[in-house]
Amino acid sequence: MSFQSPALLGALALVPVAIVLVVRAGRRAPRHAIRFTGVGTLAAVMAPEPRRRRLIPPALFLLALTALALALARPQTTVAVPVDRASVVLVTDVSLSMIADDVEPSRLGAAAQAGQRFLDQVPEGLRVGSVTFSDEAQTVDSPSSDHDATRAVLDSLVADGGTATGEGLAAALDLLEGGEGAAGSARGGPPAAIVLLSDGKSTLGRDPLEVAREAGRLDVPIYTVALGTFTEVIEAPDGSLIPVPPDPEALRDIARESGGQAFEAEESDELDTVYERLGSELGTRKEKREITAGFAGAGALALLLAAALSLRWSGRLP
Repeated sequence: MSFQSPALLGALALVPVAIVLVVRAGRRAPRHAIRFTGVGTLAAVMAPEPRRRRLIPPALFLLALTALALALARPQTTVAVPVDRASVVLVTDVSLSMIADDVEPSRLGAAAQAGQRFLDQVPEGLRVGSVTFSDEAQTVDSPSSDHDATRAVLDSLVADGGTATGEGLAAALDLLEGGEGAAGSARGGPPAAIVLLSDGKSTLGRDPLEVAREAGRLDVPIYTVALGTFTEVIEAPDGSLIPVPPDPEALRDIARESGGQAFEAEESDELDTVYERLGSELGTRKEKREITAGFAGAGALALLLAAALSLRWSGRLP
């Protein structure tokens, strides 16, 4: 929580002053005492006022004073609201190394499952597209608020070939540049982002860093996810073993050049967590909302309740 007029928080200094005044008032003897000789008889017929009940009205009064003092400073809170017409393209590496099973059920299977959970997390209005790549960009699905096409792509992933990361990113950027409203806030359009999931270093095609810099100029951040463990190997067709470690450093460079963020996932649970987080972040934006009325209303209610209880129990205001 923050305040639009923090200087007015100085009004909270009235609260300890009020506490002191309430305590002194409770200790001060009545100015005009009533003389009554039958004190024992009076005590027998009058039930003593419970101490807890005597404390309730002053406590409510102090609570009201605190709430009203905070209301003067115009409190505000940050909430997540759906982003209107935002676009996201999922770019998935389907090179041969994705058959590695160091991530259950395999790197490719985990990527597909995490992508489905990503779609479960995003608002229905978020426009989502997909690109797969190996030697070149393959399946290219334009962003749409109908997520069924992207789900179908994720269900049909097959690993084969090399790793042309730059080609996959360029295809995704082309989708966003040519999409509805030319997504990307640098063009004055709705916000856009790319989510890249890969397990290896780019070996083919254009330089992914050049594409990342272009994405940065267009205000399209690339969020990268490095998948896999550094000790994993796969078996080649000739029976030899090929090391397939992830390359998180290259993916961090791509994220940095585009203004995005880099993640690493060595297990399927970690990948799910990353995608769930990205789904909630990319589908919403943080917005500050003033909540002064809530504090003012609570303070007024507490003040009225304190006055009502005090009048009912003691016949006077606190």
